[in-house]
Amino acid sequence: METDERSCEKVFSNGDIYLGNFKGMLPHGNGKYTWSDGTIYDGDWEEGKMTGKGKIVWSSKATYEGDIAGSYLHGFGTFTASDGSIYRGSWNMNSQHGIGRKQYQNSDIYDGCWREGVREGGGRYAWSNGYLYIGNWKKGKMSGRGVMRWSNGDLFDGFWLNGLRHGSGFYRFADGSYYFGTWTKGLKDGRGIFYLAGSKHLSEHNLEGLEDKKTKMLSHSSSLDSEESVIPSVKHSLSDKISHSFLRGSGRMSHKTISLDADWGCTDPTRKITSSLSCSLRDSRSELQDNSAVAYEREYMQGVLIKERTRNISKLSRKNKHHLKFAKEVQRSSFVNFFESHRSYYLMLSLQLGIRYTVGRITPVPMREVRPSDFGEHARIRMYFPSNGSQLTPPHNSVDFFWKDYCPMVFMNLREMFKLNAADYMMSICSDDGLKELSSPGKSGSLFYLSNDDKFVIKTLKKFELKALIKMLPHYYKHVQEHENTLITKFFGVHRIALKHGKKVRFVVMGNMFCTELRIHHRYDLKGSSQGRSTKKDEIDESTTLKDLDLTYEFHMDRSLRESLFRQLSLDSLFLESQGIIDYSLLLGLHFRAPEHLKSLLETPDSLHTPESSVTDVDGVISSGEHLILPRGLVLVTHEPSSVSTLPGPHIRGNALKAFSIGNKEADLLLPGTGRLRVQLGVHMPAQANHRIVQDDTDSTEFELFEVYDIILFLGVIDILQEYNLKKKIEHKYKSLKFDPLSISAVEPKAYSKRFISFLEKVFPLDP
Repeated sequence: METDERSCEKVFSNGDIYLGNFKGMLPHGNGKYTWSDGTIYDGDWEEGKMTGKGKIVWSSKATYEGDIAGSYLHGFGTFTASDGSIYRGSWNMNSQHGIGRKQYQNSDIYDGCWREGVREGGGRYAWSNGYLYIGNWKKGKMSGRGVMRWSNGDLFDGFWLNGLRHGSGFYRFADGSYYFGTWTKGLKDGRGIFYLAGSKHLSEHNLEGLEDKKTKMLSHSSSLDSEESVIPSVKHSLSDKISHSFLRGSGRMSHKTISLDADWGCTDPTRKITSSLSCSLRDSRSELQDNSAVAYEREYMQGVLIKERTRNISKLSRKNKHHLKFAKEVQRSSFVNFFESHRSYYLMLSLQLGIRYTVGRITPVPMREVRPSDFGEHARIRMYFPSNGSQLTPPHNSVDFFWKDYCPMVFMNLREMFKLNAADYMMSICSDDGLKELSSPGKSGSLFYLSNDDKFVIKTLKKFELKALIKMLPHYYKHVQEHENTLITKFFGVHRIALKHGKKVRFVVMGNMFCTELRIHHRYDLKGSSQGRSTKKDEIDESTTLKDLDLTYEFHMDRSLRESLFRQLSLDSLFLESQGIIDYSLLLGLHFRAPEHLKSLLETPDSLHTPESSVTDVDGVISSGEHLILPRGLVLVTHEPSSVSTLPGPHIRGNALKAFSIGNKEADLLLPGTGRLRVQLGVHMPAQANHRIVQDDTDSTEFELFEVYDIILFLGVIDILQEYNLKKKIEHKYKSLKFDPLSISAVEPKAYSKRFISFLEKVFPLDP
């Protein structure tokens, strides 16, 4: 079919000019359009829209040359902004989207992934002053795993959030010294190990002061935090004259979030360069020498050094010694593959596929009250997932497996009671970011996964544990209905995966009670027993879950908060007692607040927390090592829903708690420098932790000395899947051990619950 194409010039009444080919009344083919303000487009047209290859020159002197589709910058092209910055790479609907390279006005360069105009995914950012970051980005900020190298040779390898070190990692100084630990919003927070390189004197290098100084310089970088270049708009004058507006939608970049197609390939390119930077550790100018290095165990609170002790490398735990090996011999694999094992990786993929399928399948079903037939092992969904896909299941990258979902209607109602949206649930567990595998905190040998947003813990179960949960489920469901503030573990689903010709693996999905923006400095698993309830000091690090005999604090709380806590603990213990359940425990998380008077010492070059330096307290007393801390009380204020986030998490349910200190009104907690938090049972509960200082026998003082800390508590009842029919096994265990009177009471549920509450009342004493 022949087309009516002709070449001519047309001048519009507003002064715009088009010179080129037409199809009917619409520009079609090659043509040049000049707007009255001086903006010019010269390139391909298709039925009135800029489509194909072309060049745009705006009146501001900004230019674009490359692919255009439907009057959008779409495909591959080069954009030069009026400030001189240049972007060359992929575009999607006027946004930098995909793989691209941008050179900023100040000569900084970013190579990597973009999403909707901002850096997101894997990428490499090189500052003009010699700094270099290779790793993950989110919403334009360094977020996730990444490596930062400074111009003087210092290097940080670990986790980031919003452009700041946040999570675990290690900092290598240029002289070969290392610090392994955790950070919160750019500040050291929690336990860590400092390895001093060789015999050099640490204070000569001002190491921590330089680290803090470089962080501040990084945060002030002009291009890193600036808004991305905005594409100038193209005027739409022809839309007033012809039936089809062929220039619509080419204005400013959209900031909405859309899915990144797999075709863009934004994950793989940076893995190799990330690994290569990590491997540069092999070439460091001075390495740690095991026979001469000195180690210092340190503990920080929001950047303030609280405790420190000197250790010999030979006396460090096996895990801490692994830090040295890791620092000197970083593997040449990607960050993802570094942590994956094939077995657990396939289990993770299969688990995500199964949950996505079953939750998606049951979500459209109208909500109804559960029936007796919804409980029990026979209330289940069973499905086969071949890797090539089937009529009911999609193709996938895991191995063939059978999937079983237990009591789906019951857990659908539980998720509703816990105010958990099905879409949010699937996004947390089944996102492309995957799950994080954790080491087991106990001796059960179970695998643990953590969702990428930290909201959910997924634990493998033994067969008897699954049976115990299914048997208990009707009573658990009723208890949750009646007590919205229950501290018992929140269950969201129970599943089984059977790999073809392989082992059956059972999973339970639970809420992570430590899902919080606050750093959990200490974790305790408390049973109220002394038999085997201690941890070797040399094995303690930032991830250790401590036990009863390791707890050296008493916690003093607001009277009403304490009453609410023990009222619910008693109700939960009675429920577990009624089910014949024993051996459960209270999982306690402590967030310590750094004393305000010590924050002035925060990692400044003139007041370093070095092993040789001493600390002066507010009374002018010099102390070294573990020094006394004076508290600044946490502030409870009347609850204001509009001032705090009311979005429930997987560990939050129920109303705000009432506090005696503010007239028994619902309470919020004010944290200096952090914000306002909602106080709920087991979440954001303020307290004071008193620690009695053990004095030398030769000390003649008549007074007891205490360390007093301001803390925030997170707590819940866990390990509730032990059945009463294990009584004989436990009796046999205690007969073969030397036990104290408390331990033997564990064989009776009633005695266990009584002992459990009695022990916690001593831990949380009632103030006179």
